[in-house]
Amino acid sequence: MPLLQWTNDYSVGVGSMDRHHQKLFDILNKLHDAMSEGKATEVITGTLQELLNYTEYHFAEEEKLLEQISYVGLAEQKNAHQRFIQDVEKYKAQAESGMAAFLSSGISTLLTDWLKKHIGMTDKKYEKEMNAGGIT
Repeated sequence: MPLLQWTNDYSVGVGSMDRHHQKLFDILNKLHDAMSEGKATEVITGTLQELLNYTEYHFAEEEKLLEQISYVGLAEQKNAHQRFIQDVEKYKAQAESGMAAFLSSGISTLLTDWLKKHIGMTDKKYEKEMNAGGIT
């Protein structure tokens, strides 16, 4: 059972960004499933690398769209994105140093909070401007 289920409440009104966000939900739920099965230690480093790779791609694409519409909150978005990447990189370094068994719940909380707060509140702010700029 997923830890956090994608619903249209998380939609930001931009199809490509919604699909990207759904992928982030999938990564969280993959980690949660591994935790539920007692296999988090086995998958955590790979999951963190997948999360880093995907968020870097997603953030670049999102920021590109925000630049196209001269979004007033772009600097705030970039700062939040960079902080998230730094947090995930710290977890990844800890996992690689042999602390993987102790990290899965922290990573799960970080990602759950990010999805709920950043997508659910911060990203929602750009919906009207994106749509007005012809990005749907």
